[in-house]
Amino acid sequence: MEQTVTSILEAATDSVNLINEINGLSSIDGTNMPQAQLNEMVQSNVTHLETVLAYTPIDEQDNMPDVAGSDEDKTSYTTAIATGKSYIVNNS
Repeated sequence: MEQTVTSILEAATDSVNLINEINGLSSIDGTNMPQAQLNEMVQSNVTHLETVLAYTPIDEQDNMPDVAGSDEDKTSYTTAIATGKSYIVNNS
């Protein structure tokens, strides 16, 4: 199956959901994870989203969809990146 901008962004939604879920926790007590590990998980997903949003073909032969140049709405992804970065700052 050929990748499209839409399919790439849909796959990245898992990272958005994870960042938002962790940010929405009122307490980490029920996670059985130390704060440092949660921060690492959030950072990993922030980095993943930043990478995905930067996808662009290298040249004319490259089949990589141009996510960076796409007009598709990326608001939820950029908001999750900002939320994740803020979460890490607030919980370090």
